[in-house]
Amino acid sequence: MNEVLLRSLTPSVLGILVRRGADFAAAEDAVQDALVEAVRVWPADPPRDPKGWLVTVAWRRFLDATRADTARRRREDLVEEEPAPGPAPAVDDTLQLYFQCAHPSLTPSSAVALTLRAVGGLTTRQIAQAYLVPEATMAQRISRAKRTVSGVRFDQPGDVATVLRVLYLVFNEGYSGDVDLAAEAIRLTRQLAAAIDHPEVAGLLALMLLHHARRAARTAPDGSLVPLAEQDRGRWDTESITEGVEILQTALVRDRLGEFQAQAAIAALHADAPTAEETDWVQIVEWYDELARLTDSPIVRLNRAVAVGEADGPRAGLAALVALDDSLPRHAAVAAYLHERDGDVATAARLYAEAARKAPNLAERDHLTRQAARLNARGCR
Repeated sequence: MNEVLLRSLTPSVLGILVRRGADFAAAEDAVQDALVEAVRVWPADPPRDPKGWLVTVAWRRFLDATRADTARRRREDLVEEEPAPGPAPAVDDTLQLYFQCAHPSLTPSSAVALTLRAVGGLTTRQIAQAYLVPEATMAQRISRAKRTVSGVRFDQPGDVATVLRVLYLVFNEGYSGDVDLAAEAIRLTRQLAAAIDHPEVAGLLALMLLHHARRAARTAPDGSLVPLAEQDRGRWDTESITEGVEILQTALVRDRLGEFQAQAAIAALHADAPTAEETDWVQIVEWYDELARLTDSPIVRLNRAVAVGEADGPRAGLAALVALDDSLPRHAAVAAYLHERDGDVATAARLYAEAARKAPNLAERDHLTRQAARLNARGCR
């Protein structure tokens, strides 16, 4: 079963059902039912036209649901609209669906959650981790969003800022999670940049390119994580770095700074350093100050503490860490790193072990466990 294929087809199938008259919530449920059926059937009997198969099954699921609570006349009208057999049209509705999910009737946070679930293909657990909330809370938020848009006609697409937020979260999940969605997020952001002259769209595209350029160097042959300072910079994609920097510079000269441009500026400074030791940490701290002003995000302040520790020494970084909630994701990992740099090996080992227990994925957990073991071995000598 090709999970990537199913995820890539989902937006287009969903778009076809919406265009044919299904309200979004019912269409999303029907498509999810079709995906479940594909997982069951395809391994033994793969279709010649996967997209056409999904459209047909999803539409039938929608009709079945509609027949349960809709009058006979409406049911007959819908049956007449059933797509004809044969290959489905090659239309990419994904970006349009992102805007439709960002409907004015939804709050931005609900719109992002709904889009990530319905179009981005992320699980409720993955979305909850991105928002730093319990999974049950996110499940309720998504359910409320689906109820809100149920029956709404999508003739008022949402705003660019919400769509950018969704694309950013999809890219982050694809970059560090279990499902590769990063390339799809870059493709859609390129489409958006070509359609809209907006400095934050350019900033997001630059940020994605600069992060994606380092991807080949982020893991060792055995799949273990390689920290930024230890990466082989010869494996970084220089073409993507060059493109990202050029896009960022063009956006910055417009003097309409936003959070994605600030994040891209930090990524560009990392990419510009020939070695980890030559990284301009002082300027990175300044950009984190700008980013904290724009977002007031605790995660930004956590990352800033690392930069302060590199620019002004580990004790300065630990001082910056004191003001932050120690329940923040990766707080223990940051504290461990700064304590190790300050020479407190025992505390660092304990914090690395704590961070490993809280790690959001297996690769990160294994990396942190190895860090703890390394320091514990040093302490025994």
